Amino acid sequence: MISFIEIIVGLAAGLAVGSGFVAFLTVLGIIPRLMQLSKTKSYLRFYEWAIILGAWAGVFFSFNDFLIPTPYLIEIYIGLLHGIFVGMLAAALTEVLNVFPILTRRLRMEKYLYAFVLAIVLGKISGSLFQWIIFVNK
Repeated sequence: MISFIEIIVGLAAGLAVGSGFVAFLTVLGIIPRLMQLSKTKSYLRFYEWAIILGAWAGVFFSFNDFLIPTPYLIEIYIGLLHGIFVGMLAAALTEVLNVFPILTRRLRMEKYLYAFVLAIVLGKISGSLFQWIIFVNK
């Protein structure tokens, strides 16, 4: 009985996360905006397959203890690519939603917009470094 409940909860959670992911990509127009900014509209099929294969790979690696031994330089390169992707996705999201202009206007901080963005970037970098240096075991 407990296994059945775990299966139902797992499926419900997966459907909720999947629905949120699809809503994020379609309603906000993240991928079309990313293609427009990077001038890669001709690669639409590659974007579609990258999203599908990325989701499948994420599920596979999340549920298995499968490890790929790689040298540190390759891991650094892969980490750099992940960071670039997340940064571009965050930039596309903030541009679509006009987050920073609205936030600075509401806080009456228009003249501090550069410092505000710099503080967010430095906070993200220091938080990531703190997590990797302190919490990630080697």
